[in-house]
Amino acid sequence: MNNPMPVSVVIPCYRCVKTLARSVASVAAQTSLPAEVILVDDGSGDDTRLLMQEIAREYAHGWIRLVVLSQNVGAASARNAGWAIASQPYVAFLDADDAWHPKKIEVQYGYMAANPNVVLSGHGHRLLPQNALPDWSTASFDVQSVGKWALLLSNQFVTPSVMLQRDVRPRFKEKQRHMEDHMLWLEICFSGAQVVKLRTDLAAVYKRQFGVQGLSAQLWLMERGELGNYRSLYCQGMIKGYQFAMLSTYSAIKYVRRLLVYWGHLRWKK
Repeated sequence: MNNPMPVSVVIPCYRCVKTLARSVASVAAQTSLPAEVILVDDGSGDDTRLLMQEIAREYAHGWIRLVVLSQNVGAASARNAGWAIASQPYVAFLDADDAWHPKKIEVQYGYMAANPNVVLSGHGHRLLPQNALPDWSTASFDVQSVGKWALLLSNQFVTPSVMLQRDVRPRFKEKQRHMEDHMLWLEICFSGAQVVKLRTDLAAVYKRQFGVQGLSAQLWLMERGELGNYRSLYCQGMIKGYQFAMLSTYSAIKYVRRLLVYWGHLRWKK
């Protein structure tokens, strides 16, 4: 590779045989290639590990690094395992069932390199059907500073949109399986680090964030994760008691709304 960008890409892999090749191909198709891709097998127990090895052989020697976990510990811990061996000063996250726009690294790393005071940046995304690729045109974009309250009220970033400085202190909360990304963004923001959002779409996701595949139980797990995040911030003294109560109430209202939307969708399908 000629002049790779100093970015490590971390992709947690769990039973993702059907989608992993698309995810890695979207990294390989970058107009500015990252220096390395780290695939982390999260104790899949199927053919995921074999596929990871096969994909690694398809690309330049050493560009794809493999981490194998002996048991399933969840995406948070899998990302931490990849992050721990990252050799580059910037780390970007991608999920094995999502994909990047070809200019993702060029645009996002270019911005962060020009603004080294920015510790974490994210960007927009689009929901695509399974057979579509992120090939829309990109144009100039604005940059929005993201403060504590904006993050407290809503998770501003999907994980595949985030790039951060490798040496930032917080990590994903080990073995937290829901809203673990939101918790990390919050801890980084509350540390006083500068967080921004690039107002352009540079990632593709292939399933909706809430109510996916008719799993109302998943909505509750995500709600419980969000409430747990608020409690953790309160216990760490980052928010006050009345703020914790207000945020918990607001979260419950959002949860009820999502349930109503989900149930309405089920009735419409019938």
